[in-house]
Amino acid sequence: MSDGLQETTQSQYGPLAVTAAPGVTATQGLSSAHVLAALRAAGEATRLRILALLAEMEHNVKDLTQILIQSQPRISRHLKLMAEAGIITRFREGSWVFFRIADSGPEGALARAIVDSLDPSDLTLARDRARAEAVQRARAEAAQDYFRAHAAEWDSIRTLHVAESQVEAAMDAALGQGPFELLVDLGTGTGRILELFGPRANKLLGFDLNHDMLAYARMKLERAGLTQAQVRHGDLYNIPLPDGAADAVVVHQVLHFLDDPAAAVAEAARLLAPGGRLLVVDFAPHELEFLREQSAHRRLGFSRGQLGRMLEAAGLKLLSFRDLNPHAADAGASDAESPGGSSPEGKLTVSLWLGQRPAATGKTRKRNGKVEVAA
Repeated sequence: MSDGLQETTQSQYGPLAVTAAPGVTATQGLSSAHVLAALRAAGEATRLRILALLAEMEHNVKDLTQILIQSQPRISRHLKLMAEAGIITRFREGSWVFFRIADSGPEGALARAIVDSLDPSDLTLARDRARAEAVQRARAEAAQDYFRAHAAEWDSIRTLHVAESQVEAAMDAALGQGPFELLVDLGTGTGRILELFGPRANKLLGFDLNHDMLAYARMKLERAGLTQAQVRHGDLYNIPLPDGAADAVVVHQVLHFLDDPAAAVAEAARLLAPGGRLLVVDFAPHELEFLREQSAHRRLGFSRGQLGRMLEAAGLKLLSFRDLNPHAADAGASDAESPGGSSPEGKLTVSLWLGQRPAATGKTRKRNGKVEVAA
């Protein structure tokens, strides 16, 4: 380790660093015991290097052992101490556990102040960053391999409906400009919806059960620099967030894969704060039976009334509905509801439902702005 990093570890994390930490005020600061615990957790050479790495991107234990060239038990012990002090957070993804720097609360502000005080040209930190980039490239290549293996299947489905750019433009118009404190994407897949709405949300969370898709989404978000967006392994029927945590929830091309879409809609509605919006995008009813076998579609689309009733049963009001009809698009006409509420023969109509949780009446308790995702 360079002399500069050693000196930083020993001398720069006293009271001045604490008082200068952004966001730590008299009303929301840490007790002296908590500050000392946080400083002790960061005040060791390897743990400081870990904190700097986790400020750049999420890593699991395997990543950190490769980057720091240290044993798994040693890395795990360091992570445990830092997590207990609250300067990093952990979340489970199947059998793996990922870590990142705390991104909210006074602990997060203090952790970020520690990292910001480091000299980015320090040789040890520079070498760590270079090895981390190599690990990230390897992850990205694996994710790209998965995407390429399935790209032909996805491309064949896209040819059956209007262009993705038209769908995204309609979604953009339906959900509105926000800004949103928290936007949740259920069945996030490649993370494209998080990219689309990233500029208008302070925090974005995407949930999916497919580990390969999560790896691909994480790679895309890191490349896009969307540090406020995270993806998590999660069951759409049981999302680890409290009631009313989100201002907006998106369920994009997911319901037709599910055995119980109504339960997924109810879970999405549970996440909405009063006045929050749920945007559902899926196919109108169609007769393309080959999609059941080829692409594991459980449902061949949903009618306006069918999904509207799901929203109503979940306590939401249907604010708007729109069909994107591929035949109308081919003819240059404006999109309209499909004839008979179904897709044209041989094609897929994309439908958009926008529901809203009624605004609370009377006095309401303000939600805690800190959203924790259960590990």
